[in-house]
Amino acid sequence: MKIKIKQNILMEHLNYVIKGVSNRNLIPILNCIKFELTSDGLYLMSTDNEIAIKTFIDKKDIEEIKEKGDLVVSGKLFYEIIRKLNNEDINIEELVDSKLSIYTKNSSFTLNCNNTQDFPDLELTEKEKPVILNQKVFKTIINQTLFATSTQESRPVLTGINFKFANNKLECTATDSYRLAKKVVELENLTEEYNIIIPTKNLTELIRMFNEQDGNLELHIFDNKIVFKFGSIIMLSRIINGAYPDTSKLIPTEFSLIVRINLRDFYNAIDRASLLTNESDKNTIKFETKNNSVVISSNIQEIGYVEEHLTIDKNNDEELKIAFSSKYMMDALKSLDCEFINLMFNGDVKPIIIKNPDSDDLTQLILPIRTY
Repeated sequence: MKIKIKQNILMEHLNYVIKGVSNRNLIPILNCIKFELTSDGLYLMSTDNEIAIKTFIDKKDIEEIKEKGDLVVSGKLFYEIIRKLNNEDINIEELVDSKLSIYTKNSSFTLNCNNTQDFPDLELTEKEKPVILNQKVFKTIINQTLFATSTQESRPVLTGINFKFANNKLECTATDSYRLAKKVVELENLTEEYNIIIPTKNLTELIRMFNEQDGNLELHIFDNKIVFKFGSIIMLSRIINGAYPDTSKLIPTEFSLIVRINLRDFYNAIDRASLLTNESDKNTIKFETKNNSVVISSNIQEIGYVEEHLTIDKNNDEELKIAFSSKYMMDALKSLDCEFINLMFNGDVKPIIIKNPDSDDLTQLILPIRTY
């Protein structure tokens, strides 16, 4: 393999593929990046057995393809070398005795290569009719639900987002048992139904690779994996084994009290009140309605007390005292993009539902904290 390529072009694609390089040294080959140079261009590949990434640099973006071939080299070291070189032509040349030369006008490195036969088959298979979503829509779905997933490995199914494809709809649900986020998106021409759980950290890495272009994302879904394809990038993620809990009965359809409140004012008031909360007390905020206003308060006995007053609209004369986590509420509010929200209640011990009053596609739920 022998190639000449601009540093910035190679670095752009290394920034993608480095996400699939393992940080663990248990299996040395998983610390590597594989390069395949063909007459069409250069393929870069990596995997850590959780995800696999493959990206392609077209020949029109390469200065010179001198000799086709493939090689495998330490991923993090190669990445750091290229990152620290100037933005100029870089020559990469495979030498005899499984060695690799990287050189520019003023710099030269020689690295040991690994056996290409040891690099695992990425199995980046595709379906004839994948599910297709707009990248920006998919990123919004993830950003509006991901924060509600669990970080506790004791229940693995809750560490991912549940994707349910049926009836030309995508229903995404995330929960850690204390809060829940649910997003529904309309689809067209859905040919198969799926019910899968994708790990949160893999979805985070995926959306970080999206650029500002308004392109499509292909989802090729299989029994134990999902393959995402967009632009010149293909990413594989494993699917979490297990059945996701049925959350449909957790979200009520009728409410004893609905409070309409300005989103920004409510968020800022909780943000200020959260200064006098702490983790040991579950970041508790108290919420008490009084006619057409609400009092938001919190206190730390050793430090002090805070009280915020906001104007609200209610659907009836019922009054309510309830408490909740400031962190959970702020996370839920950040997912909404509207001027006013509806806070929906069924007493002080049932879940709180937060929604945009003009849209039914996003539902946020948090459990109250018993204090009153």
